Amino acid sequence: MSLEIMDKMRKRADLCAKLVNESENVHIISHNDADGITSAAIAKTALGRRGIEHDVSFVRQIDEATIKSLCSDKSKLYLFTDLGSTVADYIVDSGIDAVICDHHVLSGRSENIEEKSKTLPGHLNPHIFGANGSYEISGSGTTYLLARALEEIPGQNKDLAAIAIVGAIGDMQNRKYRKLVSMNRIILEEGVEEGVLSYALDLSLFGKQTRPVYKILQYTSDPYIPGLTGNEEGCINFLQKLSVGYSRNDGAKLWIELSDEEKQKIVSGLMGYCLNLNFKTHKLESLVQECYTLVNEKPGSELRDASEYATLLNSTGRYDKAEIGMAVCIGNREEALKHARTLLSEHRKNLVNGLNFVKDSGITQMENIQYFYSGTEIKDTIVGIIASMSSSLEGTDRKKPIIGLANSEDGIKVSARGTQELIRRGLNLSTAMSEVSDIVGGTGGGHDIAAGATIPEDSLQTFLTLLDEYIGEQMSA
Repeated sequence: MSLEIMDKMRKRADLCAKLVNESENVHIISHNDADGITSAAIAKTALGRRGIEHDVSFVRQIDEATIKSLCSDKSKLYLFTDLGSTVADYIVDSGIDAVICDHHVLSGRSENIEEKSKTLPGHLNPHIFGANGSYEISGSGTTYLLARALEEIPGQNKDLAAIAIVGAIGDMQNRKYRKLVSMNRIILEEGVEEGVLSYALDLSLFGKQTRPVYKILQYTSDPYIPGLTGNEEGCINFLQKLSVGYSRNDGAKLWIELSDEEKQKIVSGLMGYCLNLNFKTHKLESLVQECYTLVNEKPGSELRDASEYATLLNSTGRYDKAEIGMAVCIGNREEALKHARTLLSEHRKNLVNGLNFVKDSGITQMENIQYFYSGTEIKDTIVGIIASMSSSLEGTDRKKPIIGLANSEDGIKVSARGTQELIRRGLNLSTAMSEVSDIVGGTGGGHDIAAGATIPEDSLQTFLTLLDEYIGEQMSA
């Protein structure tokens, strides 16, 4: 099925490329997260190689006001990457020339989002062709297909598969199957063929390129491992008992410095440790998954591991410096990378503080959802990450989605996170966020497993009550 849909996607990408090539000036508008930043970098590189004049803007969200403010020049073509599909009506009604490379759930009048749309023919989105944008292809993946269609020399843009995969991992497209599948898989294999990517089963925990092993264990939050998560001394003792990864004489080792035998010893020890804690099967399985390496990046750099690279990019976007992340993607390894690393350090501190806030203030349980409201204590651009991290804390109910809320300039930012088990029971956070936020005068959307919204400040309790009822109906249907 993925091959059939990929063929349709490539044909649509060809049409989008035709529209782009007919334009003298293109304005790229992209989301400010890792998927959006890599999407913009792919588009910028492909347009540059084609000699097409262009500029780039990053936004936190796309709505009618954003389109009005950024799309006033009718002489340009507007290329929306990793967003646009939820505002197809606004784009059509504005009268601008537009191409959309997105993967989010479609929203709008049928004539604007159907497969044979005449009002918006340059719309590249897997949902149009019956695929799922939460795990089959990311925004960077759809933009990569456009880049391939823009090639003057066959294979010219195949190297961009590397950052397309970074975007996919940043969007957690590998979460459902613990590996990339479907169209993401095809893009991955193109990157391997081009010599820019490799993949293998490995420890799933974050920081394998840059952190000592005991720090990898200490900072893991998904899954939360009692006795190890947040416990430096406990992690050191764990490794010393295994006689690997840490010694008083030689100090700490990075994961990449270990032999395959030493790595296996730690994984086996970790599995045994978690079994003794009566971890459920799905939690045990989550300790090992397929991991992705950018083979042309320096070993020991966060740019070599797709997950660490994505986190670096997220740290630039979350602090309104997405252009710095894009500069790193297109090859700036000096000032831009230095700046990005500074932002990453700040990002990590804020994540720790945010998680501590949730631990201290607690999570409020409703019948079908659970939530925390942080006010101004957590930055609205990272509340979704905190929500994901909080789902592994003790006292969280895995039978309910978790909702994180924070104050923002436009009202209250809402970030909702679910699990694959909840999806199987009928949860669809995309429709829940879209429809319930609309009732209270806000906007929302996203994926079935992760979605967001912005709502008016005075609608919080009404929104939570309606959302609790809506999700209850979804999972009891």
